[in-house]
Amino acid sequence: MIFTTNKVSDAYWKVVINNPPINLFDAEFSRQLAVLMGELEASEDLKVVVFETANPDFFVAHIELLHAADFPKGVGKTGLPVAWPDIAKRLEQAPFVSIASIRGRARAIGSEFVQAFDLRFASKEKAVLSQPEIGIGSFPGGGGLERLHLLTGKARALEIILSGDDYDAETAALYGWVNRAIPDDELDSFVDNFAKRIASFDRQAIGSVKAIMNQRAPLPQNEHILDTQQRFFTALGWKESQERVKALFGKGLQQYSDVELNLGRYL
Repeated sequence: MIFTTNKVSDAYWKVVINNPPINLFDAEFSRQLAVLMGELEASEDLKVVVFETANPDFFVAHIELLHAADFPKGVGKTGLPVAWPDIAKRLEQAPFVSIASIRGRARAIGSEFVQAFDLRFASKEKAVLSQPEIGIGSFPGGGGLERLHLLTGKARALEIILSGDDYDAETAALYGWVNRAIPDDELDSFVDNFAKRIASFDRQAIGSVKAIMNQRAPLPQNEHILDTQQRFFTALGWKESQERVKALFGKGLQQYSDVELNLGRYL
């Protein structure tokens, strides 16, 4: 199982991500995440869920690039593709709070994954965030162009996306990409205590806060997300993009390698 759920209490669940060797967002990741999302939504007592990684070097590395055709097909509850956009929108709309406790690399769809969460806390020493798609001749296709600027503002989102570089947790916190950068040896206890505090409050009040805030600051529009995703997969077919991806695979992309640990430098 890629996702292991620890029910700390009826109100507070903790999910550990483990998809060796580098926590790629692949087809099976997508399928299991959809099942998990259904379980989260089915709980009438859940108030807060925390996602963390079993791999201290990788939270979610990026999308698996070789087998895009294997990802689940079809339309989900929100009218968006089930492979990821539907789950992201459901996380945003859920009556419970979602928290990403980030260690290691969260790049590309890994960054877009945590952007769909309500709250993000990152290890000061071990978290790395990036939207590296420009370096493979493409652009973010999993919500980064719709969500990142809502967190950071337009200018900083452009900096992140157009640089394709790796950003440390302190810079990410300064930019609003994550809520806080927390010393690694304090991250687990901080997030755990914060989640337990949320779990002590009333579910109806928690859900109301999210619903009202979503009305006041609208979520990304479905048609925008769909349009960007379609353009992203088209871009992966561009000659220049294919050449860049091939070169990176030759250096060790999608393996536990120096190129994955230091992707910003290789781009």
